[in-house]
Order: sequence, then structure tokens, then C-alpha cells
Amino acid sequence: MSTTSDPPLVREAAPPFRGGDATLARALRTALVLVLVTALYNAVEAGLALWSGIRASSVVLVGFGLDSIIECAAASVLLWRLALEARGASATRIRQAERTVRRFIGATFIALAVYVVGQAGYSLLTVHAPTESWLGIGLAVASLTIMPVLALWKLRIAARIGSAALRAEAKETLACSYLSFTLLLGLVANAMLGWWWADPVAALVMVPWLVKEGREGLAGDDCCA
Repeated sequence: MSTTSDPPLVREAAPPFRGGDATLARALRTALVLVLVTALYNAVEAGLALWSGIRASSVVLVGFGLDSIIECAAASVLLWRLALEARGASATRIRQAERTVRRFIGATFIALAVYVVGQAGYSLLTVHAPTESWLGIGLAVASLTIMPVLALWKLRIAARIGSAALRAEAKETLACSYLSFTLLLGLVANAMLGWWWADPVAALVMVPWLVKEGREGLAGDDCCA
């Protein structure tokens, strides 16, 4: 009497962060929402900062607007990386996306540093005094309130899902928080005390941070497994 046995069941290894781990899947969705909120906020922030900065001839305010554009671009690239994972891309594809995003973000840090040094140096050499901008001051206060919360939340999620790219983008959001502080310092000093030089000097204070983060991002070695 012959017996037939069912063929062995072949299971494909499940990609990380899928239905097998609901907690990590939720973390990935949270990351997508946080990055999308960051991109939308920075799009509005960029428009307001550039408009008010050009009107006031403020280097630090225009630099803040350009930083918002850069962070919006970085968030858009990161959304692509997170979407790959949400669609179940292979671990190899995700690692490649991580490196791409980190290097892109690193390049944006360096680009911003070059702009700040050039424009701040020009303002100091030509004694170019900005006019006061109360809209810029209000924008700095709003960003100083919102950006740290977003950054710390994204850092926590980055640790949970193991994403160096999300961590790098969260640090760029922290840079925006730092910029908000220097922006507020420079604009208030100019408006209240007439210290025209406070604007470009405040902008230059952030350059070492920008260069450091840019070099680390361009190296692209700190990718998660």
C-alpha cells in the first residue's frame, strides 16, 4: 500500500517590520507620518522665512529659509526610503536606500554651510545691516517650539526601527532647532539693540555643526543592519 505525503511547506523569510511584528510595523507608520509632517511644516516655513528674510535683507533669516528647503528635500528622500520598507523591499535594497539617503542629507548639510559662510562673510565685509523682522522672530519662536519635539520623536523611532537615515534626518531637524535659536538671537539683537553684526555672526555659529553632520552623512558608513 503506497502512501503519499504532502510536499514540504516552503516558507519565505518575512521581511523585517511586517505583520509578524505589529509594534515595529506601527513604528514604521509613525516614522512615515512624522517625516511627512516635517516636510509639510518646512515647506510653509521656507516660504515665510525667505519672504520675510528678503524683505529685511537678513542673512540668517534667508539661511533659515534655505535650511527649511533643504530639510524638506531630505524628508522627501527619506519618505522614499521608508516607503520601500513599507512595501516589503529586501534587506539589501533597504541598506542601499539608507546609504543613499544619508549621503544626500550629508550633502545638504555641506551646501547649507557653504551658503552661510559666503553670505555672512559678505554681510560682515560690506557692513550690510538688516532691517528688523517681527515675522521672522515669530517664525523662530514657533520653530523653536515645534522642531525639538519632532526631532526627539524621530530619534526615538529611528532607534526602534534601526534606521540610520531617519536618525540623520532627525539630527537635521535638531539643526533646524539650533538655527531657530540663532535666528531668534540675531533678530532680537538687531531689533532691540541695533547690533547689525549679530545676524551674520549668529548664522556663523552653526557652521561647525553643519560641517560635522555633513561629513558623517557623506561617509555613509553608519548604516543599520
